[in-house]
Amino acid sequence: MAIVFGGRSTEHAISCVSAGGILGALDPDEFEVVPVGITRSGQWVLTSGDPQSLAIQGRLLPEVTAESGRAVVLPADPTSRGIVVLDPADGARALGDVDVVFPVLHGAYGEDGTIQGLLEMAGIPYVGANVFASAAAMDKEFTRKLAAAEGIPIGPYVVLRAGATLSAADRARLGLPVFVKPARAGSSYGITKVKDWPDFDAALAAARQVDPKVLVEGAIIGREIECGVLEGEYGGPPEASLLAEIRVARDHEFYDFEAKYLDDSCEFDIPAGLPERVTRQIQELACRTFTALDCAGLARADFFVTAELDVYLNEINTMPGFTPTSMFPQMWAASGLAYPKLVSRLVRTAQRRGTGLH
Repeated sequence: MAIVFGGRSTEHAISCVSAGGILGALDPDEFEVVPVGITRSGQWVLTSGDPQSLAIQGRLLPEVTAESGRAVVLPADPTSRGIVVLDPADGARALGDVDVVFPVLHGAYGEDGTIQGLLEMAGIPYVGANVFASAAAMDKEFTRKLAAAEGIPIGPYVVLRAGATLSAADRARLGLPVFVKPARAGSSYGITKVKDWPDFDAALAAARQVDPKVLVEGAIIGREIECGVLEGEYGGPPEASLLAEIRVARDHEFYDFEAKYLDDSCEFDIPAGLPERVTRQIQELACRTFTALDCAGLARADFFVTAELDVYLNEINTMPGFTPTSMFPQMWAASGLAYPKLVSRLVRTAQRRGTGLH
């Protein structure tokens, strides 16, 4: 099995942290692991796979560099079935068969269908959603369109493509505050909460540094609730975990990158303290969203719950953060599926599914 991490997106470091968690949890008697890192420029290297080297040290984020190991490639050839090492002295040589890949990649070139397409070409089964579902879930515009088509409640929003700005009519409809965010990014990169319209242009420019397509959302005032979803085993329906509630403390106005990963400024409740009716509703909506986007393997669906207990979908992540302290593993641990067993289940599911149409 190959664990692939790092990558070219803004979420490079968080991918490394997730991979470190998985590598530390895998049973060496059950899995023979090939740890492959992708540098920020896109080079693939065979790394040591040391979980400690992939952890956040204080505020220092981990990174894959060309010096992290020997260069490797994955040929888009279903007859090769493995990783090829590029050795300056010996030339190219096959490392051996890889029967499944766990692409622990967040953001562009990893969670957006890109590497999934490469793995389909190579004929190697992989953990997580297919090409279409990965791309649709990564793009917040199309997540909302597919969810709305299935009757899943979403909040008001406007999509601004490259060069466009917000009209006066849209400003009046959305009201203040609004959240301005890249349409195809994660880990809260490039997101700004705008409380006054004179600040909007700067927020739009910040989001466009990450993605030329931007989503502007009318703020939904409420609690932030997350739900883990797993593909049903042996062809069964998707399964929902216990819910988690996130509360942001200190000086953070919302669940941004620093609050998530650097400041230890968030509090969590698992299970979330919600009426049973609302809990069941969110679990059902999470599974419906998973199915509506044709997801596979795993996903984390995020919701807002208002004071009136109305529920709105925020987004769905097809490769959520995967450290032992990330929300997705914690929700499943509280639901009775411990971290090592969760990883094993995902690998088994991917092997059974294989590649191609399903």
